[in-house]
Amino acid sequence: MTEISAAPDEPIMADEPIVAPPRRRRRRIVVRVLLGIVVTIFAVWLLLYVTKGRFLRHPFERVVGSLTHREVKVGGDFQLYFAPFAIKLVADQASVSNPGWATRPQLFSADHLEARIAPLSLLFGRRRLYALDLVNGAVDLEWNATHDRNSWTFSDKKGGKPLEFPTIDVATVAGTTVRYRDPRMKLLADLSFDTIRSDAARIGRSVGFTGKGVVRTTPFTLTGSLLSPDKTVARGQNKLTMRAFAANNVIDVAGTLPSVAEIEGVPLAVAARGRNVDELLNIIGVVVPETRRYRMTAQLVKRGTDYRFTRLKGRFGDSDIAGSFTVQQIEPRIHIDATLATRQLDIVDVAPFIGYNPDLVATKGVVAAARATGAAPARMLPDARLRVEAMRQFDADVRYTVGTVRSRRVPISDVALTTRLKAGILQLSPLTFAMARGNVAADVTIDASKRPTHTRYDIRLAPTPMSRLLSGFGVAEAGTTGLIKGRLQLEGDGETIHESLAASNGRIAFTMPSGTFWTRNVQLAELDIGTFAQKMFEGRLKEPVRINCGVIAFTVRRGVAAADPILIDTTKNVIVGRGGFSFATEAMDLAFRADGKKFSVFSGQSPVGLKGYFSQPSIDVISPELLNRAGAGLGLALLATPVAGILAFVDVGDAKSAACGPILRAAPAAAQRTTEGKPRDDVGNGKAGKQVKRKKFLGIF
Repeated sequence: MTEISAAPDEPIMADEPIVAPPRRRRRRIVVRVLLGIVVTIFAVWLLLYVTKGRFLRHPFERVVGSLTHREVKVGGDFQLYFAPFAIKLVADQASVSNPGWATRPQLFSADHLEARIAPLSLLFGRRRLYALDLVNGAVDLEWNATHDRNSWTFSDKKGGKPLEFPTIDVATVAGTTVRYRDPRMKLLADLSFDTIRSDAARIGRSVGFTGKGVVRTTPFTLTGSLLSPDKTVARGQNKLTMRAFAANNVIDVAGTLPSVAEIEGVPLAVAARGRNVDELLNIIGVVVPETRRYRMTAQLVKRGTDYRFTRLKGRFGDSDIAGSFTVQQIEPRIHIDATLATRQLDIVDVAPFIGYNPDLVATKGVVAAARATGAAPARMLPDARLRVEAMRQFDADVRYTVGTVRSRRVPISDVALTTRLKAGILQLSPLTFAMARGNVAADVTIDASKRPTHTRYDIRLAPTPMSRLLSGFGVAEAGTTGLIKGRLQLEGDGETIHESLAASNGRIAFTMPSGTFWTRNVQLAELDIGTFAQKMFEGRLKEPVRINCGVIAFTVRRGVAAADPILIDTTKNVIVGRGGFSFATEAMDLAFRADGKKFSVFSGQSPVGLKGYFSQPSIDVISPELLNRAGAGLGLALLATPVAGILAFVDVGDAKSAACGPILRAAPAAAQRTTEGKPRDDVGNGKAGKQVKRKKFLGIF
């Protein structure tokens, strides 16, 4: 048998160990490490499962508190473990603190919190809870005073994030309350939610809530429902309906929210109704004139600090309203920007704009409405005080138009009003409207920044045909031509319209360029019985009498207006007036007399008096002067012959024609002249109580 021996140059190694390749060695190390990790995780899992992780309460409080910059406490039972793969958290008497600036110590507290959390959702994507059981949870949501931080944003940086909720598959939430506070809106609300039970991310019915709170100083209550809570649980869209009751108003809100606490940029349908729009807007500190009962709808969209209401439609009293407005939370005051329009405005609904209660105006009249404001009997101007302090709390820019004003006596149309309120100064400028008898433009400034409030009135009547202006006073339009224009400029101090006018100074003037009147009207105005009868029997009653020029003007001092002057020059006579009226008492004492330029028999030549009050004017045709003349005529008839009695009613026709230049300039009485350039001494001079110089008849009276 042949033996095989090793080659001399190849040494034989006895018992040499076999070495594994490097790749196999690394794989073996990885397996051992992974096995160690698995064993460790299992050991941790087993430890947590057995102990329920109760020993982690204090580390949990420290870690979560550090991450949220808040104090986190668990006062009762605590569990934190995997069961088996979801993280199970149990915390009784748990709380998370609010930041130091908040008014409540706790952002969140609950008697019992039990949740199963998807582990990976804590690291990636949307937070997800497989299950949630919450008992007597309380959430406090607040904004700080400067509105740049909120309590639910866990960061020291400025700016508050929207409130977000995790996805919840199965939940039971009982006894939950939410408190919301916004100092800029001066809003505080406390809500209580019905018990919520969901299964497989479905609740299956609406979730109701009730609440109460305060907006500024107005308390409110509310009820509401989440009509699609299944989508809310799944962080989807949520249909919300809510009804609030505040200051005699009912406000309904409905819309679809991206999440239960997010309304930014979301269109909401809003409807409101109540007895007074002023009561509604006064909730947010905005003052408007009182109205009768109203109902309105609009679409609300909140963007940042702006609350914009569009598609506004509704009615107040017997009038309609439409348009849009925006409420801006601009410190230190709210700002209102509005564009509104009314197709038909009932005259009764205008009453609140000058201080009257519209319901009283509608049922009992203007005088009763004025009396309700504190005015004396028979007065028309209201004594309703301006709400000065409220006017200083907000600014406004409002544009308002009206198609027609429904009125039985003075039809008004094409109203356009621009209102600006800033720092307590209210400007109604311009205010324009068309009457059936003339066009009016006005600028009114109410300066409530001063004490007492200072008001400036500037009201202008555009050149208007006299036929239109006077048609309501028995002057037929046919045969009457010419224009009339006027202006009222007054300034006064006072907290009501009546007070400011009663203390006002200024001037009121109406001028008439050349035109014509029916003879009938002129003769009746001067009580020229003879000429009137003659014209009537001759069939020439409608023969026009030409007006050369005329002015009706008053100088106002401390609320008392005195004629300065009243002077109308026609081709056949000169009409002069004296007296005046008072804004304080609203009493009138005016007298008009027409002196003929031509000889006339049976001319009364007696003043026609306008007396009484603004609310109860009276015309006094049979004046003492006319009675004295009748007595003189009777005496002449007894002493001489009946024909002699006629002499007492004869007008020799010596009235001096007026120069039209000063009249058309609405110059005061001192500047009035005859056509010969002589000063006139037969017109009122702007001083209360000054009488017009009497004219002598036939040189004997």
